[in-house]
Amino acid sequence: MQNYALLISTELNISLKQVVNTISLLDEGATIPFISRYRKEMTGSLDEVEIGNIKERYAKLQDIQKRRETILSTIEEQGLLTDELRKKIEGTWDANELEDLYLPYKPKRKTRAVKAKERGLEPLADIIMLQQERDVENRAVAFLTDEVPNVEEALQGARDIIAERVNEDLKAREVTRILFERQAVISSKLVKGKEEEAAKYRDYFDFSEPIKRCPSHRLLAMRRGEKEGFLKVSVSPDADEAVERLERLFVKGRNAAAEQVEMAVEDAYKRLLAPSIENEVGSAVREKAESEAIRVFAANLRQLLLSPPLGQKRVLAIDPGFRTGCKVVCIDAQGNLLHNETIYPHPPQNDTKQAYKKIDSLVEAYKIEAIAIGNGTASRETESFIRNIRFNRDLQVFVVSEDGASVYSASKTARDEFPDYDVTVRGAVSIGRRLMDPLAELVKIDPKSIGVGQYQHDVDQNNLKSSLDQVVESCVNLVGVELNTASQHLLTYVSGLGPQLAKNIVEFRAENGPFSSRKALTKVPRLGAKAFEQCAGFLRISGAKNPLDNSAVHPESYPIVEQMAKDLNCSVSDLINDKALRQRIDLKKYVTDKVGMPTLTDIISELEKPGRDPRRIIKVFEFSPDVRTIEDLRQGMVLPGIVTNITNFGAFVDVGVKQDGLVHISQLADRYVSDPNEVVSLHQHVQVKVLEVDVARKRVQLTMKLA
Repeated sequence: MQNYALLISTELNISLKQVVNTISLLDEGATIPFISRYRKEMTGSLDEVEIGNIKERYAKLQDIQKRRETILSTIEEQGLLTDELRKKIEGTWDANELEDLYLPYKPKRKTRAVKAKERGLEPLADIIMLQQERDVENRAVAFLTDEVPNVEEALQGARDIIAERVNEDLKAREVTRILFERQAVISSKLVKGKEEEAAKYRDYFDFSEPIKRCPSHRLLAMRRGEKEGFLKVSVSPDADEAVERLERLFVKGRNAAAEQVEMAVEDAYKRLLAPSIENEVGSAVREKAESEAIRVFAANLRQLLLSPPLGQKRVLAIDPGFRTGCKVVCIDAQGNLLHNETIYPHPPQNDTKQAYKKIDSLVEAYKIEAIAIGNGTASRETESFIRNIRFNRDLQVFVVSEDGASVYSASKTARDEFPDYDVTVRGAVSIGRRLMDPLAELVKIDPKSIGVGQYQHDVDQNNLKSSLDQVVESCVNLVGVELNTASQHLLTYVSGLGPQLAKNIVEFRAENGPFSSRKALTKVPRLGAKAFEQCAGFLRISGAKNPLDNSAVHPESYPIVEQMAKDLNCSVSDLINDKALRQRIDLKKYVTDKVGMPTLTDIISELEKPGRDPRRIIKVFEFSPDVRTIEDLRQGMVLPGIVTNITNFGAFVDVGVKQDGLVHISQLADRYVSDPNEVVSLHQHVQVKVLEVDVARKRVQLTMKLA
């Protein structure tokens, strides 16, 4: 572990002690949220991002070590492992260098060089490589056999052997790799005959730019076009310069033998080195682009999951529609379905009068406090219909994103929750619950279906899942989970639990009634001491006898709080309720070899607002009543909008038409913006001006430069 820690410490510029302790905690099975929140003394208060970076790099180094062991074993089995070679292999942590060292010993299919060696041409290759022979053709005659009938075939075989040596030479590969990394150009061209089908890739029909300047979204777009068979994509530097650099390494004379080496070097580059390094560099660049796309997706997902909740209110939710009507559901403050039916206020039925009556009676009957309307088909029309009703009470009306609602409504989770209802009812319930608590509802949906990513189907799916799961886990544990009402799905993401323990908790709760304390968790089957340590601080029990059970204070720290209360001759409840008492606490008195000021400061902060929700307050948003479709948009219009997605090249904004408009990164502010997240956040309410409308291509260009 010390080797890993030293490398990670140097690479990430984090102290060795912090890295060692973090790796130790990870090896013990501690989660990132737990380490970040409850082990600050050990990690030096590293945050979740830093701990996540250590975890990721640790895993990569472990993979390199496994690969190293496989390589050593393979070469040893061949009887070719020298002490010098072993030292080189054991001395590198660079994955490319490791593969370069292994390349000459890697089991090969029957290459041209292997066939040439089998025909006895390796000695001729050795002679030519010395570059002292002036009459190579005459020397080649000695190697003619039934299998090598003429001089040209003998020389070709020798060149094939030399070309393979050039390809396997560490210096040659390094020189070529550096040239690719510094000077390679990525080019894309249209596949002939695909002009019409590939219309959306028109920008890349004849495109090239230096690979190091190519942004992630552009590279992924080209690669998608290539995958779909519309584009041919290549990555390469200037071939003549590459060959010239290699010749400097291998061509040592000016005679016939040197000319043969020149020919072999050119062949080695074009046939072996260039394709190999292009794959390697292309793969590395793609991996970097994918990492960036995943990072952007993860940042958006985090913002979405931490969207402001309405809270526990009675909600009427509507999944709008024209022909099939609007599905209406009423749900109570805990999210339970009370009633459902369908109204038809829009064409073709136009039963507006009956729909008015029905909504009005449902609002009264179920004491509705807020209305949620899905943002899909007929959303604007339904919103207008609802706002025209004069209710006898104050009602807030919200338009809620439907992204992923259909995925949820057809899922096993939804079927288990509502076995007696169809997908339309489940979808409407999901819309209502999203308003009440976006986090609790959205964790039930595969993050890829939530609609805040880009190129999510083009990136490594394992890396995407791992990153998004980590975001969900982070958000769930940041907010905290009410133990007695949380769904199995939500509990799954609580630190230390997972699917099986979440299921056990829900079943235990159903059989034994609500949990009265965190300690009662230890009675749940298979929830041992380690799982309890990891999860307890993130679970809340409102109304618990011990008020700390409804806070982020970890049970392991209860004795500290109790000692504070005892020293002040008061109860723990008094400490929570009385600011003056808390101000009398001298934290230094409670520092021990295991508990330092970071933990004590967190405890005091939590006592001030136990179980506080870190999310913002929700705000009502209204679109312009004059804009319903893309045809209504005019250049120069200034409109209210809501940010629906953020990418590296800008932000997408919903202005109340079916097509979101793009605010390019250059139009986000009257200054240079390197990252759109500096200026906008998901679901932010913004004012935008229409720059351009392309109805045929359904494209809307917007600006936030309103001056």
